[in-house]
Amino acid sequence: MNDGFEYRETIGPAAAGRDVGTYLSDRYRHTTEGAWRERIEAGEVFIDGRVADPRHVLRPGQSLVWRRPPWDEPEVPLAFAVLYRDEDLLAVAKPRGLPSVPNGGFLQHTLLYCVRRLFPEATPMHRLGRGTSGLVLFARTAVARRALAAAWREGRVEKDYRALVCGVPHERTFTIDARIGLVPHPRLGMVHAVCADGREASTTVRDVVPRAVIAGGSTKGADSHAIADVRIATGRPHQIRIHMAAAGHPLVGDPVYAKGGGLVAEPGLPGDPGYRLHAYRLGFDHPTTGRRIEIECAPPPGLRS
Repeated sequence: MNDGFEYRETIGPAAAGRDVGTYLSDRYRHTTEGAWRERIEAGEVFIDGRVADPRHVLRPGQSLVWRRPPWDEPEVPLAFAVLYRDEDLLAVAKPRGLPSVPNGGFLQHTLLYCVRRLFPEATPMHRLGRGTSGLVLFARTAVARRALAAAWREGRVEKDYRALVCGVPHERTFTIDARIGLVPHPRLGMVHAVCADGREASTTVRDVVPRAVIAGGSTKGADSHAIADVRIATGRPHQIRIHMAAAGHPLVGDPVYAKGGGLVAEPGLPGDPGYRLHAYRLGFDHPTTGRRIEIECAPPPGLRS
């Protein structure tokens, strides 16, 4: 079991006049109102430092805390490899299945927790989805963190990925420009997907290699798939998964995104594994020396062309 965690927030004007149980169940839809009331009655929820009453009516500015007791986290691969290290930077290889940061029931079973056990000063400059493997960059100093954050915002960091996609695109190189925004999700309320009024996003497919994937080790029922090398100019949530689906080639095994970039009929959660995506290269100028740094992480066997 982990050590438990305190989730804190300040009540805003929109919640004024609502009782705490209804508010929590509406805001965090992954948990029912009945479950929230059980937590409140167990003394886990606090308003302004005092145990909350289920009938408590909220006011703007109040402090709300859920003191979640220790819990068993799902089993995941608790490992990483150091790919590059100096006084300013740390680059590691994240295994598929390990969440990058605390979220969705994961707290200590995360890459961040594992890395900080050895490098407590490390701050992640980006994150990969739980089902995505590969290279994650950390800053080890405040100076490096600020410089890298600016480079990320200004598009001066090259980010290359490799994906296993359904079907074989007609072109080996092409660009996908589809806006990404929030759309309704039956379990989460909203998730990112192709959205006409979303934010601009651009993905370039740099190379496509056809690959015959044999189902169950047999030549019968083989599906036509391809390995695609992808570079993203922007960093929208789940951008590669959404854009490849928008191009008609969703990632093999993706539980959320269908052809066209929308959601499948009964979508899973974005953090659910199943798809094959690997971050294999980062290129950027060193934040203190200015020299060019290129770091690579070899793809796993299923993504080698």
